[in-house]
Amino acid sequence: MPSHHHHHRSTPLLSSATSATSSSSQSFLSKLLLLLTLLPLSLAALAFVLQWRGGGESDPTIATSGAYSRWAPRGSHHEVFPGMETFSPLSPKSHSSSDCINLGRSSSPSLPYYGDWKFGFEANLRPKICITTSTSAGLEQILPWMFYHKVIGVATFFLFVEGHAASPNVSKVLESISGVKVIYRTRELEEQQAKSRIWNETWLSSFFYKPCNYELFVKQSLNMEMAIVMARDAGMDWILHLDTDELIHPAGAREYSLRQLLLDVPSNVDMVIFPNYESSVERDDIKDPFTEVSMFKKNFDHLPKDTYFGMYKESTRGNPNYFLTYGNGKAAARIQDHLRPNGAHRWHNYMKTPNEIKLEEAAVLHYTYAKFSDLTSRRDRCGCKPTKEDVKRCFMLEFDRSAFIIASTATEEEMLNWYREHVVWGDKDLRLKLLRKGILTRIYAPTAIIQGLRESGVFSSVIANAPSTISKDKFLASIDSSNSSRVVSLASHASRKIGSYRQHQPSVRKVLEIEASAAHEEAAVPPLSPPAWTVTSEQ
Repeated sequence: MPSHHHHHRSTPLLSSATSATSSSSQSFLSKLLLLLTLLPLSLAALAFVLQWRGGGESDPTIATSGAYSRWAPRGSHHEVFPGMETFSPLSPKSHSSSDCINLGRSSSPSLPYYGDWKFGFEANLRPKICITTSTSAGLEQILPWMFYHKVIGVATFFLFVEGHAASPNVSKVLESISGVKVIYRTRELEEQQAKSRIWNETWLSSFFYKPCNYELFVKQSLNMEMAIVMARDAGMDWILHLDTDELIHPAGAREYSLRQLLLDVPSNVDMVIFPNYESSVERDDIKDPFTEVSMFKKNFDHLPKDTYFGMYKESTRGNPNYFLTYGNGKAAARIQDHLRPNGAHRWHNYMKTPNEIKLEEAAVLHYTYAKFSDLTSRRDRCGCKPTKEDVKRCFMLEFDRSAFIIASTATEEEMLNWYREHVVWGDKDLRLKLLRKGILTRIYAPTAIIQGLRESGVFSSVIANAPSTISKDKFLASIDSSNSSRVVSLASHASRKIGSYRQHQPSVRKVLEIEASAAHEEAAVPPLSPPAWTVTSEQ
């Protein structure tokens, strides 16, 4: 009996011990769950605070002293282009040149995350790309054009300068930029080019003895021949010829990079053709085409045939051709033996027919007649008479001829009305229709890149850091070039064309004598208009 009572007394004790153990276990589990819940939340909060305050790793989109630019190629070192070392306001130095007006920071930031735009490029980064150009433009056009192409992977520039581009205030800045070779158009250069191989060949001879655009075309070809030699000496892999109103748009590559685009080209390809798109301005008061123009007319090669010919009349709006100017694009050539220019738009090889491909997405963006002032600036560069017959002697394309006549004979108001009718896309309904059809397209990348460069102080820094003086030899060359481009150069070319260089008379005469017998040698490729609409085009 006593044992029975003892048993009943021990049962509550056992139950109490079990309950205490269970309660302790539940408390431990609750604390563990609370800890596991709070730990990731705390880590997330810490990460957020570090990112917000910039205490962790640098944002890859901000180019600081310890971070890559988002545009820098993979594996590149922390080398910087001149003018990109600091992220500072405009230099206190005073620059009276009009070139500086549009090169400072914008008052409204659009790309605030790109810091001071530092780029790294390994010395052995491939492929190495160079651009050659013949220009008389000022810094307000050359610097955005040049640094945009630096961003997409161009390493070296061969600038054949004359006129304003050869003036001391401009040339001293260009000379100070890494990867830039400035070649002045001096008497010595012209005499050297008069002895060049292509000057004495027939494929270019049909462009001799003519002024204005024909003369420019010959100059460009002669400069391209020299640039090939310089590109080979510099170890370049590819060469392009572009004007300073043209930007490469490397669409279709894995990244927005011309280097990546050409890296993917098969090794057996000698020449890559970029079809051109033409700027389509929506206002008559454009001042800076590279950042104010976003609408372009697509090339025939990038459109379905039915769309192109079906919308041809609405696309031309009464102009002579689908494009205002040329429509046969520009080309990049692989540097190799026996390479030569084939006019400003193509390359050729003395020993073989180049294996070429035409890109299906990438293009050359041509900002032609984008400013109203382009009408008068083209007129002022040419001394032809404003008659239908004489303009044929000066210009290759029909729209250029019409524009020259208008600019030479009309009043300012008449010119503006003509510009609005033939160049400006003021009809919103027509714009939307052609955008939906794919004739017109919007491209914003160049605007974003160039605006970012400007806001980061790149252009103003390059100008501020340029030497205040240039050497005596360079100064004399720049003066000779800037003066001769307006007067002496024209007289020199004209005199060459009539054989006043006595030592070269036999060569020139020989060219003319063998021209008929050398019909097998294809003529240089001139700027060509796109295919025209005809009745058979619809069939």
